[in-house]
Amino acid sequence: MIVVDSNLIAYLLIPGNKSALAERILLKDPEWAVPLICRSEMRNILTLYMRHEGMSLVQANSTMEKAEALWRDREYAVPSDAVLKLTSLSSVTAYDAEYVALAKQLVVGLVTFDRPLRKAFPDIALEPEKFAAT
Repeated sequence: MIVVDSNLIAYLLIPGNKSALAERILLKDPEWAVPLICRSEMRNILTLYMRHEGMSLVQANSTMEKAEALWRDREYAVPSDAVLKLTSLSSVTAYDAEYVALAKQLVVGLVTFDRPLRKAFPDIALEPEKFAAT
């Protein structure tokens, strides 16, 4: 099991230049866990695609259903004190800290394209290319 962020999920489900890498990560470890906030972040990504990339509402709903299927039974609440502690130790947002907190809670890695997050928490936040290659 790994924790993944909403961007990785979007790259997997919305065709683009990082989709192949996202597919390799899924093949390497298909058990993806997310914090509850991922649901809202995915909705926001899909909203942006509808507004700026021509994605239809039907496509957005279908993509959201696929995302929810990816993390079914592996969507977790994280304690606020854990998130706030992480934000006190770094400059990452509370939103991003939720992913780190969940990875720490589950004692697994977090695979993320977010460089500042990887820099702030190199012990737990993993680069997608390196994770896929190992």
